Amino acid sequence: MDIKTADSLRRLRLVSVPEAVSWLLLICCIVLKNTTSFNAVPVMGWVHGISFILYVVFLADAWNRTKWPWTRAALYFALSIIPTGGFFADRMLRRESEATVIAARARKESVVNA
Repeated sequence: MDIKTADSLRRLRLVSVPEAVSWLLLICCIVLKNTTSFNAVPVMGWVHGISFILYVVFLADAWNRTKWPWTRAALYFALSIIPTGGFFADRMLRRESEATVIAARARKESVVNA
């Protein structure tokens, strides 16, 4: 994998945690709407909707660049549906992007030394 692939993984990682937080906040807003007169669901719904769309777009880009099997892409998509799944996706993506950067630097050094 190259640096552009690592960048696509980084973008997906950067949007995974805010997507998870917005999902949890949306659930809190739904509970507050049903128990009190406070109604922030329309605003939080928009915020979560936009962050979810960004997550799916960045997931498609990362899937295209990394050539993941469809099962791994499905796993990352399923993690976006689970309210706390974005935190797990962030951890998995961090490990994968670090490995990608290390492999790209090793290839670059071997080309320079050859």
